[in-house]
Parts: sequence; structure tokens; C-alpha cells
Amino acid sequence: MPDNKVADMHRSEQRPQFWALSMRCCQLAGTVDISFFVIFLWLGSPILAWVNVISVAMYVYAYRAFRDHRNRLAIMLIRTEVLVHAALGTLLIGWDSGFHYFLLMFIPALFATMRQRSAWTLAICLWAYYVGMYVLMWFVDPLQPISANALLYVNIFNFTVVFLMFSYLTMFYVLTVTRAHRRLARMATTDPLTGLFNRRHMVELTEKLLAREQRQPGNLTLMLMDLDHFKEINDQYGHELGDRVLERVAALLREQGREQDFVGRWGGEEFLAVMPETDPVQAQAAGERIRAAVQAMDWQDVQPGLQVTLCVGITQLGEEESFSNAIARADRALYRGKAHGRNRVEQGDVGDLDSTLVDQPA
Repeated sequence: MPDNKVADMHRSEQRPQFWALSMRCCQLAGTVDISFFVIFLWLGSPILAWVNVISVAMYVYAYRAFRDHRNRLAIMLIRTEVLVHAALGTLLIGWDSGFHYFLLMFIPALFATMRQRSAWTLAICLWAYYVGMYVLMWFVDPLQPISANALLYVNIFNFTVVFLMFSYLTMFYVLTVTRAHRRLARMATTDPLTGLFNRRHMVELTEKLLAREQRQPGNLTLMLMDLDHFKEINDQYGHELGDRVLERVAALLREQGREQDFVGRWGGEEFLAVMPETDPVQAQAAGERIRAAVQAMDWQDVQPGLQVTLCVGITQLGEEESFSNAIARADRALYRGKAHGRNRVEQGDVGDLDSTLVDQPA
């Protein structure tokens, strides 16, 4: 494969939205040039009319080049078309036709497709080209002038097209930046494997909730869950299957949770559910429901004979108690369930913090 095409494909992968927009702009520009063909035939300017036929052909070829990831060729065709078309339109019917407006469309494209230094260099060249055409028209009369009214209509048409295209480009970039910010925020707050909140975001959400609870006291219960024998699953069947187990269990936890609860991956095979307005009795029932649902999961399509269970440690956050203190208590309850045979739901109490489990089964 030629080096240029490899480079073009690499650029396409880097900015897929921009190149998709470029293809759309080819379609729009081709449509505008078809309109120009009709307009200039009607105005009695056949040279400009047939120039637009060539322009349409260039945009069609540029569109096909974009589709084949030959972005460099497509960009060269578009630049040539706009530069020549703007110059011809200006020379034939005058500066007041507004064909020079289309040169301004290059500016965002330059900085979106190349390095900053090269973009600035070409932007300065574009400025010189623009000013050169402007100065030239002081000394040269239009070669194929049209009436003042027709010139005004062409100017308004060109201005309207450029205005709409700039508006469209601005909207595109705003939406792209907004999506990028959302994607970054999602990456910063979610676990990439399970799609649940990550540990850091769970802490942030709980701290915000605690700040609110201080003003409006209410029951806040923590449910810490850990898959039983997960290390053995990884060792026996491989980490890829272990990841699939985590993904499916995470999906089940998401389905089982209430709207006001939030669930996250606490680390490894551990999950944490923070449950506002929930007392220990309600949390016990929820924990039993989740434990039974995990035990009842069908893994035949993943690994025949595979059985997955989990232990649940539940505790209620005390008044003026730190989040880390409550998590430690839930952790003690969780591993007490491990020590008592696994596949259990255990309630934590204050005494759990004063005891130490020498053996904490996986």
C-alpha cells in the first residue's frame, strides 16, 4: 500500500468525525454548484455556468476519495476548486459578487487537518491570496459584468451559503467537543470493563450524599459484595472468562439496583452498592435477592458447569461516622460470610471494627 494512502487512513482513524463532515460538505458544495449552474445560465454568464459543472465533478471525485480514505487527494481537490472558483467568479463578475467569502471556509479546515505551524503558514498564504485578489480588482474591471441587481442577488446568495456552512461547522465542533467532554467524564468516572462507577467516583458520590444527609438525616446503607472463588475461576478458565463473569454480574447488579442507589466496582471482584433511605432490614432483603439472582445465573453459553456465587457484607452508616469506617465494617461482615461458607449475606456491627480476621478467604 502506498505511504500516502497509509498516512491518509491513519488520519481518518484519528479524526473520523471531521472526515465524515468533509464528505458531507462535498455533498453540500456540489449541490450549491448545481444551483450556480442554473443561476448563471439564467443570468447569461455561460462561462461561470460551465465552471460550476467542472466544480461539481471535482466535488464528486473528492467525495469518492474521502470514501476510499484518500484524504490528501480529496483535500487538494477541494482547495483547488475553491481557490480557482473564487478567483474566476471575482474576475468575471466583480468583487461585489461575494465569491471571496468561500476562501474564509479554509480557515477552520486548515487548523483541523494539519499541525499548527503548517496551518499558520497556509493561513498567511490564504490571507495574501485574499488581499491580492482584493487589490487586483481595484485595477481590473469585471470581464463578464452582470446587472447591479443580479450582482446583489449573487452576493446575498454567496453570503447566505457561507453563513449557513459556518453555522453548521460551528454546531459540529460544539457537538464534537461536548461529546468529547462527556466521553472523558465517563472514562474518569466508570470502570472500563463493567461500565459501573469506579472506586474514586463512588467515594465522591458518597461524600456528596453524606454532605446532603447531614442537612436531611436519613438511612444510608452500604452493601459490599465479593465473588466467591474468583481467583480459582481465573486460574482454571483464564482471565478472559473471568472478565465475562465480572461483566455479567455487573449487568445484573445494575438491573437489581433501585433508581436512587448507585453501584460501582470497588476493586478486583468486589462491588459496592450505596443505598440511600434504606434500613438494615431492607438492605438484608436486597442482599438476599442479589445473592440468589447471582447463584441462579446460567453460564452454559460461557462455560458449562460453571457456578458463580457471592458474599455480601451490609452495614448502615452511623451518625457522624466516616465513610472509610463504615466500609471497613462492611468488609469485616463480608469476610465473615466467606469464613462461614460463602454465598451468604452478613450484617456488620460496631464490634466488627475491634476484631481481626486472621484468615480472609477469597
